[in-house]
Amino acid sequence: MKLTSKGYFAYNYASMPNKMDIFGQLWKEYSLSDSRYLTGDSFVVTMEAVTAVLWGPLSFVCAWCIVARSPLRHPLQLIISLGQLYGDVLYYATATYAVVVEGVEYCRPEAFYFWAYYFLCNFFWIVIPFCLIVSSVKHTVRAFAQVQKAEAGKKKQ
Repeated sequence: MKLTSKGYFAYNYASMPNKMDIFGQLWKEYSLSDSRYLTGDSFVVTMEAVTAVLWGPLSFVCAWCIVARSPLRHPLQLIISLGQLYGDVLYYATATYAVVVEGVEYCRPEAFYFWAYYFLCNFFWIVIPFCLIVSSVKHTVRAFAQVQKAEAGKKKQ
């Protein structure tokens, strides 16, 4: 769903206000919490395009690596999660900067749109990648520790 909807937005951003299909309506609903999605904002379009073109397909590769128990799982999981976390931090930061410094708010005044759509829907994409980063770092540290221990054992012989 995420890959499809992000790709849809990145491809159709210029005509989004006129879209009447399901994805167009979903993006218009979400834009009640961030009107940049209806204005062709360069940051939002670029961020969604990177998600659709890079993070989405790499996530499928990573999922395959998890199922196949491939050692490539943790490097991919770390790269994807860092990219997603970085994008979300920038997403929050650019909107916050606009409010604090420029006095421009992109969200409707009703609290529901801010807390349910803007905050909660995006917060998942901070918490989940953060947890995956911690997991991958732990596995990587453990793997390198085992390699160092094995190499130290060889040197003693």
